[in-house]
Amino acid sequence: MKYTILAIIAFAVLSCKNEPKTASEEKKVKQTEVLEAGKDALIYPEEKHFKAIRQVTFGGDNAEAYWSFDDKQLVFQSNSKAWNVNCDQMFLMNANQTFTDSIAPPMISTGKGRTTCAYFLPDNKHIIYASTHLEQKECPDTPLRKNGKYIWPIYDSYDIFVADLEGNIVKQLTNEVGYDAEPTVSPKGDKIVFTSTRSGDLELYTMNIDGSDVKQITNELGYDGGAFFSPDGTKLIFRSSRPKTEKEIKEYKDLLAEGLVEPTEMELYICNADGSDLRQLTDLGNANWSPFFHPSGNKVLFSSNFEAERGFPFNLYLIDIDGKNLERVTHGETFDAFPVFSNDGKYLAFSSNRNNGGGRDTNLFIAEWQD
Repeated sequence: MKYTILAIIAFAVLSCKNEPKTASEEKKVKQTEVLEAGKDALIYPEEKHFKAIRQVTFGGDNAEAYWSFDDKQLVFQSNSKAWNVNCDQMFLMNANQTFTDSIAPPMISTGKGRTTCAYFLPDNKHIIYASTHLEQKECPDTPLRKNGKYIWPIYDSYDIFVADLEGNIVKQLTNEVGYDAEPTVSPKGDKIVFTSTRSGDLELYTMNIDGSDVKQITNELGYDGGAFFSPDGTKLIFRSSRPKTEKEIKEYKDLLAEGLVEPTEMELYICNADGSDLRQLTDLGNANWSPFFHPSGNKVLFSSNFEAERGFPFNLYLIDIDGKNLERVTHGETFDAFPVFSNDGKYLAFSSNRNNGGGRDTNLFIAEWQD
């Protein structure tokens, strides 16, 4: 889901970071400590949905942590230099683990090219993820600005693969010309949703777990990506940039022709899993993205900077699936994004710049959730 980790901070994943961040006065905490609401700077007093929180990583850019179906493990991407990678690769962790510079989790991608958006399959023994390694072993260039504007690269060399938990690729699911990435799996365990440029635009598609029966879900001009199924598998929530004016359309098409997209103006859309009943969920302005369904299926948790005047901060917000009852969940001054609920609904994994000493690191956190 891009973007991971894409240097998403100025808007940063997804699919998929790395712009200067606001200095923080938060104190460092012991790396194994679990903190309770109101008792430490890791949880701000207004963050009533966090009963307790634990910091998982302590350096580099770490994001898009997704739970196994049994909630025992997570897979995430990191570019931590201390873990001997030069761009995003996939790492496996147990749900109760914490990592430092000297203790790295096992890498389960190839270590070649760039990867993004890993997700567990229902058997808890395999993952899917997108990678550029078939085209080049080195990390591809990552342009972050063009003509002064923040951009994301859309690599044509991304394809989607299945790997076991030892890192062995056992199957290639896509083999089309162009970008195939940002795959996630239905909680029902039967479908995968992903973003592709195979039609000439960035659209959503679904396929069976084995890669068969590919169907196009969206067909309007604009970047449709970062999609997730509802808990019952009947709906999709995703982010989209939908250019409307002649100027916007030209700028979008010109960037896409260069394998680029500008993600600074995006809203959330929701539809049925087959693409029917498509409607816009938010109309907040700025960048609204990284949505994930609340365990009830009646709300969506997402990241947004719509309240920011200069691009920051990004915070997490809840909204009902009918677009009502918008509620701010996090209250940081930098960056909170990539929220993902555990399958049992008890925990929330997310990425944040909190407690990084005012630097550029984006770390993983796991919070105990309370409604």
